[in-house]
Amino acid sequence: MSMERGNLSINSENIFPIIKKWLYSDHDIFFRELISNGCDAITKLKKLNIIGEFSIPEGEEFKINVLVNPEEKTLTFIDNGVGMTADEVKEYINQIAFSGAQDFLNKYKDKANEDQIIGHFGLGFYSAFMVAHKVTIDTLSWQEGAKAVHWESEEGLNFQMGEGDKAERGTKITLYLNEDSYEFSNEYRAKEVIEKYCSFMPVPIYFKNENAKEEPEETTEIESEVTEDVIVDAEVTEDGKVAETKKEKKGPKPLNNPEPLWTKHPNECTEEDYKEFYRQVFHDYKEPLFWIHLNMDYPFNLKGILYFPKINTEYDSMEGTIKLYSNQVFIADNIKEVIPEFLMLLKGVIDCPDLPLNVSRSALQNDGFVKKISDYITKKVADKLSGMYKVERDNYEKYWDDLSPFIKYGCLKDEKFREKMKDFIIFKNLEKKYVTLPEYMEAAKKLNGEENTEEVKAEVEETNSESAGEPKEEKKDTVYYVTDEQQQSQYIKMFKDAGIDAVFMTHNIDQPFITQLEQSDEKIRFQRIDADINATMTENSSEEENKELDKKKDSLTEVFKKALKKDKLEVKVVKLKDAKVSSMITLSEESRRMQDMMKMYNMYGMDPSAFGPTENLILNANNKLVQYVLDNNSAEHTDMICEQLYDLAYLAHKPLAPEAMTNFIERSNEILMLLTK
Repeated sequence: MSMERGNLSINSENIFPIIKKWLYSDHDIFFRELISNGCDAITKLKKLNIIGEFSIPEGEEFKINVLVNPEEKTLTFIDNGVGMTADEVKEYINQIAFSGAQDFLNKYKDKANEDQIIGHFGLGFYSAFMVAHKVTIDTLSWQEGAKAVHWESEEGLNFQMGEGDKAERGTKITLYLNEDSYEFSNEYRAKEVIEKYCSFMPVPIYFKNENAKEEPEETTEIESEVTEDVIVDAEVTEDGKVAETKKEKKGPKPLNNPEPLWTKHPNECTEEDYKEFYRQVFHDYKEPLFWIHLNMDYPFNLKGILYFPKINTEYDSMEGTIKLYSNQVFIADNIKEVIPEFLMLLKGVIDCPDLPLNVSRSALQNDGFVKKISDYITKKVADKLSGMYKVERDNYEKYWDDLSPFIKYGCLKDEKFREKMKDFIIFKNLEKKYVTLPEYMEAAKKLNGEENTEEVKAEVEETNSESAGEPKEEKKDTVYYVTDEQQQSQYIKMFKDAGIDAVFMTHNIDQPFITQLEQSDEKIRFQRIDADINATMTENSSEEENKELDKKKDSLTEVFKKALKKDKLEVKVVKLKDAKVSSMITLSEESRRMQDMMKMYNMYGMDPSAFGPTENLILNANNKLVQYVLDNNSAEHTDMICEQLYDLAYLAHKPLAPEAMTNFIERSNEILMLLTK
């Protein structure tokens, strides 16, 4: 072959600077592109073998070799695939953006469809020029009588090609790295990038550092175990055991796993296989709760595994990692067009060869097909969870604390998911048992039937006294909830003593979730257990007794406002059945939610009292301390007792401010000293 020179034929003017500088956001992507090309070359050869145009030599191992040379600052990629003739080099290399993979598919699309070919755009090879000032190709085609070809280019703007000296079928690409890209000739950096992009490519990838010293072959002493290794020597030791000196077969191992777990049928995979794959991919040694193996061939090809990790603690990240692949080639993490936002809490891999990728494979071309994939994944997750609820209720409850944030987040973000899951949301009650909302309501009606009847009567009477023209507001069923078991322990005890149930809503996602539940079902309302005193906790009072309580309220309000120096203090006097409880703080559900919203939107300059009373001090008329204050409103220690009763009530509601806590401790010591006198 005579030496030939020329300029590269660029299909679109000035396209090469775009490829080199802007097409790929990450310069290390060239590893993926060049190794993918090698996988394509091998896949093509396998297809030719299937249709009878080529016969694979017996015992041939298809592989890709990656060589680094830190001294010469070069990288080499070698495959034993189809190779190229001189005409094919001209067509596929010298004409940028003419895809060899696409051309091959068009030629053989009706003859072979066993394996997928990765490349579609014909631009991957030129990613090499992002990091190399010079690139050479040495290739030998599979075709009988083909001659080896050598091609090289400086800076990618001109080339020279001629007959080469490659003796084995396949292609060898060598990159002479730019000064600012020498890092890629470092063994550890190169392996890191290959692991990132090529961990599961369908052809074994072998790695070699050309400057590393060869390690001598090792032999190991193994006690009397039957193995397939060849026995070199054997002797009987003093304790009577046979010690065999064996020469272990220590061939090189590929860097990748060409047959990842998601490519197998679920029936072929064991529980340990799934756990080991999870540890390998995500480096997370906390075991996943369970997983979903996706395996779909129609109407699109999609395989993958989604893991449910433990995310119940407030300190864990609420974002997982779902790796997207196309034909076992890594595309990106957490692509929101394919993975619904709420599923980002999971960890997993999804491989979809049918994805409509853009030229750089870094993003999707948005279309209805992508939406169908997203909907399918959502449906499979909802089906798995609802099936577990129906068939494995015990496991569902066991996992609920971990699943709860994920499911609630999904309901908030995805209407279709909420519709599928609304009947399978459970709540932990005060007895630490799990109930659905209908089950909670049914139990509440049985426990509080008389109270509900009285409340209904009271509402009817109140309604009758109103003008006939005003519409009656429909009564709502109340769901009581706990946000902090330790802080609200006094209220929890009172609820238990009164036979009233409540549910735990302790995660930060529960507040918006509560709002959604109320919007979707206007017959229910949620109320925190410290928002008000339930009627069943108080004694029934006659009209005369109520008038007496009003007088006590006026007197106690004046005493407490003076002692606490709080002119806007709201005081309520009730007769609690539990005489041991002296005082409580309540904050209405509406006021508390308004305060939460102000915090969320950083509205710290606004006065919460503008939206109504911030807190109510509840005093128990049946308590002896309260009665003492009432009878001795001018005694020496009355102010101290008022302050102490208020702080005790506040502590059961939420933590005291630093200065208030200091005063509380000093006052408590002073009270203890009074007891010693």
